[in-house]
Amino acid sequence: MSGLNLDDFGSLVERPDAGVRRDAQDRWQRLVSPPGALGKPAELAEWLSAAQGRVPARPIARPRVLLFAGDHGVASLRVSAHEAGTAVALVRSVLDGGAPVNVLARQFGAQVRVIDMSLDCDPAELPADVTAHRVRRGSGRVDVEDALTVEEAELAFRAGMAIADEEADSGTDLVLLGDISVGGTTAAGILVAALCGTDASVVTGRGSGIDDLAWMRKCAAIRDGLRRARPVLGDQLELLAASGGADLAAMTGFLLQAAVRKLPVVLDGVVTAACALVAQRVAFRAPDWWLAGQASGEPGQAKALDRLSIEPLLDHGVRLGQGTGALLALPLLQAAAALAAELPDVSGEPVVERAPEPVREPVAVTSEEPPADPPREAADTP
Repeated sequence: MSGLNLDDFGSLVERPDAGVRRDAQDRWQRLVSPPGALGKPAELAEWLSAAQGRVPARPIARPRVLLFAGDHGVASLRVSAHEAGTAVALVRSVLDGGAPVNVLARQFGAQVRVIDMSLDCDPAELPADVTAHRVRRGSGRVDVEDALTVEEAELAFRAGMAIADEEADSGTDLVLLGDISVGGTTAAGILVAALCGTDASVVTGRGSGIDDLAWMRKCAAIRDGLRRARPVLGDQLELLAASGGADLAAMTGFLLQAAVRKLPVVLDGVVTAACALVAQRVAFRAPDWWLAGQASGEPGQAKALDRLSIEPLLDHGVRLGQGTGALLALPLLQAAAALAAELPDVSGEPVVERAPEPVREPVAVTSEEPPADPPREAADTP
């Protein structure tokens, strides 16, 4: 039985400050004529003001790309353009600084952090800070077995929470959330279809660029995974164990704790959208702390964002994943914050800032010690 009480998040997650948002809206009326002339940047500046608790919004000083990495057993069904168990090669490309996410991050002044939750490789192949939160090697084939045990799902969920605390405590002021996985969009499709009450064909996309035969295999895998997911829809931790994976469970925990810590997040593609959908079931106010960077063209992402009532900021057809879609939206947010901070307010109104509040954490997390990390030997066992 899990010792983590997800119901605590329902009361711990608050909405961004509505009063500060109204003050920001009033200020824009004084700054720009005609009203609404700056369109989306003004809306984003108001959102940032509410999230930061101050008017005008501060410039974005420390954006961070977080990439949760994992291999999924369902990839053995050839549902991805990448071979099963090869996500580590994608991770190495990012760590070497030569991936698209690195180019964009350098251009926009963001730092990149990779977190290995369940890569199918020897952890000694990667830096210790990357593998520090690993739960297991790979995951179960979700069409016929659970991705994780419930205990492993809780470990991953808690790891995501801990990472949210680390980022908030280090001064990160905006997170661009992505994934590096092989088979991850199939697991995400199961979660989206289960939580939206729809069929596999409605959420099955091309993912990494698969052909028609691979699409049919992927659709069949999501269909079979749905049969296993539906009986556990009432328990989100069991759902993540049955149909997600350690990377998806960690991202869900991260999103919820980031909302508790008032840390705004930009979602990338279908995998992060699926985790957001699970997190919404836990805490209905949490989506107010999230934006969607771009529309990837994945039907599962569109379905999830519609359910979350989140409209993507961009629609450039970028479906690479690895945080690239979220990163492409960063300049728009930076522009919004800069406009809010630097346009002169001729009225001389003072800065409005929310008083800092003590950090609150779920009772279940603070009332007992979290389970110890598994020994390295156990974590390396398939």
